[in-house]
Amino acid sequence: MIDNNIFHNKKVTFHTLGCKLNFAETSAIGKKMSDEGFVKVRVGEQADVCVINTCSVTDTADRKCRQAISRLNRQHPNAIMVVTGCYAQLKPEEISKIEGVDLVLGSNEKFSILEYMRGLDTEKPAEIHTTKMNQIHEFKPSCSRDDRTRYFLKVQDGCDYYCTYCTIPFARGRSRSASVAETVEMALEAINAGAKEIVLTGVNIGDFGVHTDENFSDLVKALDRIDRDVRFRISSIEPNLLTDEIIEYVVHSKHIMPHFHIPLQSGTNEVLKLMKRKYDRELFAHKVEKIKTLMPHAFIGVDVIVGVRGETDELFEESCRFINSLDISQLHVFTYSERAGTKMLDIEQNTPVAERKKRSDILHLLSDKKTKTFYESQKGKTSPVLWESRHNGENMLGFTNNYVRVERPFDKNRVNTVEEVKLGEWNEERSALMITE
Repeated sequence: MIDNNIFHNKKVTFHTLGCKLNFAETSAIGKKMSDEGFVKVRVGEQADVCVINTCSVTDTADRKCRQAISRLNRQHPNAIMVVTGCYAQLKPEEISKIEGVDLVLGSNEKFSILEYMRGLDTEKPAEIHTTKMNQIHEFKPSCSRDDRTRYFLKVQDGCDYYCTYCTIPFARGRSRSASVAETVEMALEAINAGAKEIVLTGVNIGDFGVHTDENFSDLVKALDRIDRDVRFRISSIEPNLLTDEIIEYVVHSKHIMPHFHIPLQSGTNEVLKLMKRKYDRELFAHKVEKIKTLMPHAFIGVDVIVGVRGETDELFEESCRFINSLDISQLHVFTYSERAGTKMLDIEQNTPVAERKKRSDILHLLSDKKTKTFYESQKGKTSPVLWESRHNGENMLGFTNNYVRVERPFDKNRVNTVEEVKLGEWNEERSALMITE
């Protein structure tokens, strides 16, 4: 039995899987526990509590979650094991049966972790606390403070789209967000804590304000009016919600970076219809063309899923041709994984797992080509770089405003500062550009 008064100086370790939103939420949980007296475990120490924030976007993600739970149980055999996140929401009974698990919390319960830990009897089977997604309406803000230079600010949660391959609406509920004023206040708190760059994260951030009288464009403009030394990046936004108004605003923005991450998922209208996406490839091509016409230097990352049911060899080849025609900078390739309860399982035509991997490999090669072409176009240009504390050997890392990875010899005085530099040649691994002194 956990005593209410023994949280002080108890050691806790966190393990987060999945998206940037999960990392932001783990940070918020960590702050709540720190305020109650918990301290993060140091290397070599035994934890009193392990918190695992899980992902469930694919079968692989589920497997990684199970592996992480087992590994932490071996490393900290006497710790209280708390599992939360999307996997915990979707399959709580399955998780409760994993050796070492004491407490399973759904997506709505994760922020009340201390309340559920009080009175927990670890001698009994694992407790499960979840809420049905259609009963969740409250938005719970969070911001990741684990990196000194880049913060991840949760501006939205949940999704009202029900794409046939996706379980996210079942794991996170309906779309919801705070107000523009409340979100700006959270951004200011991050800036006051030292943030030089803030990434706007969520499940479907373009849906911000969908149940109020505000919208994502209102939020972008309000954040841009903040009179502080900070950069904002827009994370993944649906192409049908990335309005021309937003694109045109970013062109002359003070703080919003020329960096876009847009999910395409497939380059054929036939597969997009099977997925129940809310756009066609012509709209997607228009958005890319609009961005590159107004901001030729903009970085555009694109999500693609390969091997979904109904994606024939011919449709995949057509998708590849379309993607190759786009002036984009990088692909984030996901291999389709069957998810229980999704409508895509109703489609009979299935793609063998080996073929899915083959298609993934093809698109990864295309992504490498696109990224190298974009980096080559940036050589010789002068750009502001925000330097991070991360190392690559003797070099420090940073990113330009348009998301080019840059290296220079390490100098601790440059950490968390913005420096105007001239971009030079590739580093040895061809993973970044060096600066020209």
